[in-house]
Amino acid sequence: MSNIDYDELMKPVIGFLGCETPKAWLDEALQNLEILMQDHANCEKKAASTAMNLMFRYSFFVDLQVKLAQLVREEMLHYEQVLEFMNKRGQQWTGLSAGRYAGGLRKEIRTYEPEALIDVLVIGAFVEARSCERFYALAPYVDEELGRYYRYLLKSESRHFEDYLALAMDVAKTAKLKNPKEDIQARIEHIREVEKNLILSPDDMFRFHSGVPIKVA
Repeated sequence: MSNIDYDELMKPVIGFLGCETPKAWLDEALQNLEILMQDHANCEKKAASTAMNLMFRYSFFVDLQVKLAQLVREEMLHYEQVLEFMNKRGQQWTGLSAGRYAGGLRKEIRTYEPEALIDVLVIGAFVEARSCERFYALAPYVDEELGRYYRYLLKSESRHFEDYLALAMDVAKTAKLKNPKEDIQARIEHIREVEKNLILSPDDMFRFHSGVPIKVA
């Protein structure tokens, strides 16, 4: 029996985000569990790929290398686990187009360094925090086996957003930005509003990070 207080575990995550998942999205998710699981798998693979790309692009940041290597291993493990769930449930792998969420966040990345890297890391923090919040929101409503898995994910996912923020601060200090804390906080506040709008505004495509579903007549 787990003694983890998930409500307490989630307080920093929910406090970091600008909003919680709308009930309309949860209702849609329960009607589209196969799409949810397929896109969840895609998200884990994409998270690993993003971390790996950052390792190659910014190889001169040593601390970044170690943290990202750990992240790659965790994300790929989760990817494998979701694939096992899908296989166990007789769900075939299918192609699934990307939703608007990641692209909407990437539009905010500044075009010069090290600010571009800082933005990528802050955005990574929001993606991880939102993923964690959605697992937490879904867990009570899905079947027992899936709910147990989502709660298991919270233990690692709940710290990923803080890892990304710590990396952003390390980069800012290494690059000797004049006011690293103020710069990163300003980016957090800006991207928080963008992310909140993507989650709360109408969205015609259901995905793991999609907004409020549009009901087609």
